[in-house]
Amino acid sequence: MQELNEKIKQFGTVLPGNVLKVDAFLNHQVDPELMLHVGQEFARRFAGEGITKIWTVESSGIAPAVMTGLAMKLPVIFARKHKSLTLNNNMYVADVYSYTKKTTNRISISKKYVAPDDKVLMIDDFLANGQAVEGMLEIADQAGIQVAGAGIVIEKSFQPGGQELRDRGVRVESLARIKSLADNQIEFEED
Repeated sequence: MQELNEKIKQFGTVLPGNVLKVDAFLNHQVDPELMLHVGQEFARRFAGEGITKIWTVESSGIAPAVMTGLAMKLPVIFARKHKSLTLNNNMYVADVYSYTKKTTNRISISKKYVAPDDKVLMIDDFLANGQAVEGMLEIADQAGIQVAGAGIVIEKSFQPGGQELRDRGVRVESLARIKSLADNQIEFEED
């Protein structure tokens, strides 16, 4: 997606530890028009797959997931990171380690919103080590449902997550693939 690559070039900042900061348009301040185009692109790439729901992990995946749900006319479920008083124990849960925050969160999805015949598309803002997608895959396994694949806004392909998921047979569609962040320069994969 050229539009996304241009936003990354214009607003992306490389931080120590191979962190790409894109809070100007993706995961703090959100560019709604760009997110709409992201959702439309995921809808195009996963058309005809029989998907029934979109899944993501709060909070940075919500904007692209909602726009994908809008484009596909499907409900969006976000796995919660914090236990809520309104959620009971009838939950699927998994532990997810955050690369950028260096913390582990327990994510949960209510069994109420998961049907045995669901086929889900997982959406996330970043893919580095694949922990968020792994957590959602664990929940899908617990629920015994099918996974169509993972739609990733930005993949850091120099980290192992994307290849590990692909090696497991998970379809991964990344809209921008970062080859390197060395010397504070953003280098994209050639497609």
